[in-house]
Amino acid sequence: MRFPEFTEEWETKKLGEVATNVMYGMNAAATNYDGENQYIRITDIDEQTRLFCPNPLSSPDGELDNKYLLHKGDILFARTGASVGKSYLYNDKDGKIYFAGFLIRLNVRAEDPYFIFSQTLTEKYQRWVLTMSMRSGQPGINAEEYKLLPIVIPSIQEQEKISSFLSLIDSRIQTQNKIIEELKLLKITLRYQLYEQILNHENEYVQLYRLEY
Repeated sequence: MRFPEFTEEWETKKLGEVATNVMYGMNAAATNYDGENQYIRITDIDEQTRLFCPNPLSSPDGELDNKYLLHKGDILFARTGASVGKSYLYNDKDGKIYFAGFLIRLNVRAEDPYFIFSQTLTEKYQRWVLTMSMRSGQPGINAEEYKLLPIVIPSIQEQEKISSFLSLIDSRIQTQNKIIEELKLLKITLRYQLYEQILNHENEYVQLYRLEY
């Protein structure tokens, strides 16, 4: 399925051909959030949405180096453990973030970053991760191996149109999820109030019964 105005063949390239500034994150422990400098670790990337969802917010402990700051076009990849392959695309709205050592950063500028990132959300990518990570006998993919990830590349105009369409769907999903969470909270509140009312009525009945007898 494609948008009808695009007919050119898609190229297949390796991620390393379109990404630059490949590096590992900072080797620092997390500490209490200082109000400015956020720290992203593997566990701060939501399993389902791949959004930055820290709970709680934290900051890197120790001296800060700006080379570990995230910028537009940065994509993070988990390099080890059960979450190997998990990815995150930096969003300016997430603020000032440093990335931790078990993550690998690649920056995409010549192509549409969201289009490249969206290919890490496919079953094809998950199969690649499974194959690549098991070569060493334990889950893990290093920076050089991530650079070998095959990706498809249409024209930049088609990339941007696809990204815009998928981003719109993501936005709708997030809105619906927020509504669902609010309804769940409302249900809990109403249920609590309802049961409290029933218990209060029962207590009043018991007290009245004791007074009469």
